[in-house]
Amino acid sequence: MFRVGFIGVGSMGSFHLNNFIEGNIKDARVTAICDIDEEKMNRHKEKLGGDVRYFTDGVELIHSGLVDGVVIATPHYDHPVLSKEAFKAGLHVFCEKPAGVFTKDVREMNEIAEKSGKVFQVNFVMRTQNSFKKIKELLAAGEIGKIKRAVWIITNWYRTQKYYDSGTWRATWVGEGGGLLINQNPHQLDLWQWMFGLPEKVRGFCYFGKNRDIEVEDEATTYFEYENGMVGVYMSSVSEYPGTNRLEIAGDKGKIVFENDKIMLYKLSVSEPEYNKTAEGATGEIPMEITEVPFEANPIMDGQRMMIQNWINAVLYGEELVAPGYEGIKSLSLSNAAYLSAWNDDWATVPVDEDAFLEKLQEKIRTSSYEKKEAVKIKESMNFNE
Repeated sequence: MFRVGFIGVGSMGSFHLNNFIEGNIKDARVTAICDIDEEKMNRHKEKLGGDVRYFTDGVELIHSGLVDGVVIATPHYDHPVLSKEAFKAGLHVFCEKPAGVFTKDVREMNEIAEKSGKVFQVNFVMRTQNSFKKIKELLAAGEIGKIKRAVWIITNWYRTQKYYDSGTWRATWVGEGGGLLINQNPHQLDLWQWMFGLPEKVRGFCYFGKNRDIEVEDEATTYFEYENGMVGVYMSSVSEYPGTNRLEIAGDKGKIVFENDKIMLYKLSVSEPEYNKTAEGATGEIPMEITEVPFEANPIMDGQRMMIQNWINAVLYGEELVAPGYEGIKSLSLSNAAYLSAWNDDWATVPVDEDAFLEKLQEKIRTSSYEKKEAVKIKESMNFNE
C-alpha cells in the first residue's frame, strides 16, 4: 500500500484528499498531512481517523519516514522548494500547477528529480479531457496539414475585486508570482505547448492592474512565432463578461475550431498551396467538407482523480504518466517569456533568458504590496538582503 502525505490542504489539496477519504483512490492510503493553518487540517481529522500524523512544517513531513510520496498543493513559490526536498529524501512527487514561478528554479528541480529516479507528475489535468486529446490526435494525423496559425481567445476567467481582496497574497508578485498567466492560465499554456510545441520567439503584452486594483496582470495578449513559420496568438482576461473560450487552428489543408464544447473540422479537398498553383481567379473557393468531430465529454473533476491514480499506478505498476513533471517547465517558459517581453517592451526568446527574468522578477518582488512573513521567506530564498 503506497503511503501518501499531503502538503497543503487548502482548496485543491482538500479536493485531492477527499478523493482518498471517499475511497476513490486505489492501492494507496494517506498517512500524513501538513498545513500551516491547523484549522484546515482539523476539518479532515474525523474522517481520516487516528492513524494519520499531522504537521505544520512540510519539510518535517518529508523527513518523517511516514510517506512514500507527497502531494504538494501549496502556494506557487513553494512547489519547487518542497519538490526538491522530497526528491532528495527519496520520495515520489505529485505537484499542483504551475511547476513554479521562474524556470531557473524549476530547471534545478527537474535535475534533482531526474537524479532521484522517482516518479514526478505535475497536475495538468486538462490533458485528460477527451476534447483536447481528440484535437491532438487530429493534428498528429495531419487532418489539416501543416499548421499555419493558432488563435486561442480564453476570456472566461471572470474574477471580481472581492476575489482578489480575499487574501493579501493574491495577485501580488511576492505572494503569487504573477496574475492570470501564472494563476488561471497554466493549464491552457500547457495544452498550447502540448499541441504545438514551443515557439522560438514571444511578444507579450501584459496589462497590470488595468481593470482590477491589483499589481499583476489582469489581461494579456501573447504572440508566438515558430521556427517552421507557424504563428500563434493567445488572448486572456479576467474582466470580460460574457467571456469566450475559442481555439482556432488553421492548416494548409483546413481548419479546426473548438468552441462551446464542440470540435468542428473544415477539411479542404486539396491543400491551399496546391490550389494556389492552378487557381485561375484572383480569389477562388476551395471545396471543403465541414463535420462535427464526435468525442465523449468527461468531467474535469473526474480528471483530477485520474491524475492522482495515474501517479500512483506509475509508481506501483509502471503506468505511463499523463503529465510528467519535467514538462512543467514548458508552459512556464511561455509565461516567463511573456512577462519578460512585456517588462522590456521587446521580443523574448524561448528558452527564456532565465537570469534576466529573475532579475526583473526580483525588482517586482522588492516593491510588492505583500509584506508578511511569507514574503520574507520568499525574499530570503531568492537571496534578498532586505
